[in-house]
Amino acid sequence: MLDAIHQLWLNFLRAIEGFVIPDWGALIGLIPYLLVLGVIGPILSLIVLGWVVYVLRMPRRKVAFAEGPVQAPIVDGQPVYPSGEPYCPFDGLIYPSGATTCERDHADLTIICPRCSAGRPAQIAACGNCGLIVTVAKRDLALRPAGPPPGGAAAA
Repeated sequence: MLDAIHQLWLNFLRAIEGFVIPDWGALIGLIPYLLVLGVIGPILSLIVLGWVVYVLRMPRRKVAFAEGPVQAPIVDGQPVYPSGEPYCPFDGLIYPSGATTCERDHADLTIICPRCSAGRPAQIAACGNCGLIVTVAKRDLALRPAGPPPGGAAAA
C-alpha cells in the first residue's frame, strides 16, 4: 500500500514537472512572439482606434442643394457675383452651372472669367480676353456650402 502511494506521488510530480521546471530554451524562443503580442500589438491597436475616432468625429462640411437661381449677395449696394458661375446682371440672380438664359426675363446670362475676371456671355466657351476655355457642363443640381457667406458671420 505504501509503495502504491509513493508511485502515485511520483506520477503526480512527473505530470506537473513541465509547469514547475520550464524548458528555458523554448521560453526564450517565444520572446519575439510575446514582444509582438504584448508591445507592438497594443500600440497598433491604439493607432487604429485613434484613426477610427478621428474619422468618426472629424468636422464635416455641411452642403445644401441649390436647385434654382440664388440672389446675389449685396456689398455696398452692388451685387457680388462669383467667378465661373453664370448670373443675370439685370435681376441679380446667380444660376447653377450650365444655365445660359435667365428664367425671369429670358435674357442671356453672363459669366466672369476665373483667370482674368472679364465678363462674357455664358454661351461662349472661351474667354475673349485671356483665352481660358471654360466649359461648364449642365448639371441637375449644384452644391453650395450651407451656412454664412465666406468672410463673414451669418446675420442674426
